[in-house]
Amino acid sequence: MVRTPACHAGGHEFESRRPRHHIKKGLRHGRNPFFCLKYFPALGDRRRGNRGLKSFLESSCVFFLLGALLPACGVKVPPPTYVPRPELPLVRYTIQVGAFSDVANAAALTQSLEERGVSAYYYRDASGFFKVRFGDFPNRAEAVASAQALVSQGIIREYYIVAPNTQPAARLSSLGAAALRGNLVETAESFIGIPYQWGGASPSDGFDCSGLVMAVYQLNGFNLPRSSREQFACGVPVDRTALQKGDLVFFSSVKGKGVSHVGMYTGDGAFIHAPGRGKAIGKDSLDAPYFAARFAGARTYLR
Repeated sequence: MVRTPACHAGGHEFESRRPRHHIKKGLRHGRNPFFCLKYFPALGDRRRGNRGLKSFLESSCVFFLLGALLPACGVKVPPPTYVPRPELPLVRYTIQVGAFSDVANAAALTQSLEERGVSAYYYRDASGFFKVRFGDFPNRAEAVASAQALVSQGIIREYYIVAPNTQPAARLSSLGAAALRGNLVETAESFIGIPYQWGGASPSDGFDCSGLVMAVYQLNGFNLPRSSREQFACGVPVDRTALQKGDLVFFSSVKGKGVSHVGMYTGDGAFIHAPGRGKAIGKDSLDAPYFAARFAGARTYLR
């Protein structure tokens, strides 16, 4: 016999007894599978009217049954919301300096910072002026301290701290991957025609071209590595037939020697790249014989 807790019915307190086989019989005949909980006081909470585990299980069962039965009844259940995620860490606080009308001045400052061990890049903003950005600091205070040190050395004068929440990457979930890919291509196109003069490494390392795509990604808030080999290693492989805007395409000048050149895919079989030191940034086709023969693979950083 199973002893039940005291219950109230019609204002009278009573106590019932019921054999265990009745519980099993109730389950076999399709009764509420949770009716048996009232025969086990330990599963409830008397102070809350036996609503402890019983209430939890009953509510869970309702949601389970709704999820299972609604599709069968022809009711469309919306799929879970897809939130795109980057494969790269996000840029934190950076320092921006200059407003040069001559690209040579921006390149000179960039090289001066590079010689001091500071990873920097320059770009042309919407106003047509060239600006320089550098650094990846965990907080504003460290960024200001680093900028002030350069001011005291006479390397820079005025500066501006770029906060991470102003970057497109910080709005990835609201913008969506497609819009962000469009931003990447627009940023890359803003470099077209600029004679890319990148300092620090030899052209044989593919540093000019990797510096370009690094700048494009960092201007959008993604901390893409510096060299083409690192970029190739950290991305997610993507087939040439599945390329999307903003993906990177890699080439190898010498077969078996690893990647030596990189560009950004812009759609319709085209990509933007820096052909070499001092040469203007431009657009080429993946189907061009020279690049088709040297294609080494592609990588994506947004999924």
